[in-house]
Amino acid sequence: MPPLRLGGGLVRRLPWLLLPAVALAADLGSKAWILRTLAEGESMPIIRGFFYLTLGFNRGAIFGSLTWLPAQARYIIFALAGLAALFYFGRLFLAKETSGWERVALGLILGGALGNGVDRILRGAVVDFLDFVFGTWHYWTFNLADSFILVGAILYGVRMLMAPKPEHRTTEN
Repeated sequence: MPPLRLGGGLVRRLPWLLLPAVALAADLGSKAWILRTLAEGESMPIIRGFFYLTLGFNRGAIFGSLTWLPAQARYIIFALAGLAALFYFGRLFLAKETSGWERVALGLILGGALGNGVDRILRGAVVDFLDFVFGTWHYWTFNLADSFILVGAILYGVRMLMAPKPEHRTTEN
């Protein structure tokens, strides 16, 4: 990937930064509201037997993994992984050759990652509150940032699967 430089269209790509900014704002706003509305472990039914708002804190990684590690070790792992992800996805997001659909997907991923990263910095845990139940099956509680990351990853994956394949040329001796 070529280095990013001012000019070459980078300035024209900067308005795309609104997408991760809006995702970040929606995530942080929803978390601020839920923190004012519910106490930890408290639940509010939205659609009884299906959808609840339940305040929880995920101190681990995805689906609560890594909670067995000391807090300092988790902090270092999350900081390094977060910085690496922001650098990698941020460069892809701003690259000249990135298509609009890829930029939408990457913008959602970046906004979600930033939202959960801010939580980890401010609280040492991610605020989760979207809680779905399907009969006897109870899904993990999650937040808007997780949703943005998932939707962005699906969009990016579909885009990669639908991208034209480069032609393979063989040389004859």
